[in-house]
Amino acid sequence: MITLPRPRRKSDFALLLTFFILSALLLWLPTGYEKRIENRSIRCVGQVLETDNSEIQQFGLVKTGDQRVRIRLTTGPFKDRIVDANNPLLGIMQQDKVFAPGDRVFMVLSVSEDAEEILFANPQDFYRLDLELSLLGFFALALILFGGWTGTKALMSFIFSALMIWKVLVPSLLKGYDPLILSLGVVAVLTAVIMFLVAGFSRTGVTAFAGAFLGVLTSCALAIYFTRKFHIHGAVLPFSETLLYSGFGHLDLARIYVAAVFIAASGAVMDLAMDVAASMQEVVHKRPDISRSELVGSGLSVGRSVVGTMTTTLLFAYSGGYITLLMAFMAQGVPVANLFNLIYIATEVLKTLVGSFGLVMVAPFTALIGGFVLVGEKTARLEMPEAKVQSILS
Repeated sequence: MITLPRPRRKSDFALLLTFFILSALLLWLPTGYEKRIENRSIRCVGQVLETDNSEIQQFGLVKTGDQRVRIRLTTGPFKDRIVDANNPLLGIMQQDKVFAPGDRVFMVLSVSEDAEEILFANPQDFYRLDLELSLLGFFALALILFGGWTGTKALMSFIFSALMIWKVLVPSLLKGYDPLILSLGVVAVLTAVIMFLVAGFSRTGVTAFAGAFLGVLTSCALAIYFTRKFHIHGAVLPFSETLLYSGFGHLDLARIYVAAVFIAASGAVMDLAMDVAASMQEVVHKRPDISRSELVGSGLSVGRSVVGTMTTTLLFAYSGGYITLLMAFMAQGVPVANLFNLIYIATEVLKTLVGSFGLVMVAPFTALIGGFVLVGEKTARLEMPEAKVQSILS
């Protein structure tokens, strides 16, 4: 088993602790939008005791009307209180839910000013938070057990990335900051965090970061150009019109769409950059006297092997998100020419191809940068004992 030298362990631990503290600060950081909902609301969990479906009407697959629900509150200041609530069905399958006795529901209670009386009880949806937290816990446990120290660092980068998106990127976009500059800044920070947490402050980390970010910039430039050429206005993004009608008419949806394109591809870009950089570093470790041109060739060879599966991964990831859209048009016999000319499909085609193009460019970028950055390690390797120069990822 390969072990890290003690100085590397200390620096990795210090880096991990730093981002743990930063993640804690981000968790505490308010977004500024917490109080847009009236304060006289209490959120709690309830269990359905009885239901009355007599007022529900069904038209084919669609249900409309009102479902009467009796619920016992199981958490919060009104625990064990029994309330009667109404569950309206709008005839929209993706929004409607029908409760049954025994179901756990997420409740939003409107209360009086003194918080002593329930004015209105809204069974918002099925309660899923406990399952989501359990799934997150199992994921974290599996990552740590399988990945060990590297898995712990990967988990930290995952948590920090999620908090950066929710606490920094999303509220800043709502405040009207330029989506491209903001998103590029956030991606740059997250790329640096992920690369340096995994590889440490090393030449490998620098190589992977530079190659990945150049790939992201390539995707950004292509997305800007082709979004304009495709006449994509950005309103095709889910709930974008809802934002405009909710007091956020200042948002530039087209630029937000461009940002979404390269953000969506950035994870695969980082993965490929690290694969190439780590492979090149291993080559240098085995052959300290290798020339720059030979190392670049090795990096390109690794990149060619990996990029084929990575671009297919992006295709699967994107197409899985709109598979029902493709099914709907095929079921109606829409010709392929008509299909791919529609803005909904063109939007996904642009996202897939631009993201894949940026991914393809990561390998040569990383190989070229690695040729200049990593070859410089050979002098240090020849002068220092072998135990002091191991930098293989654990």
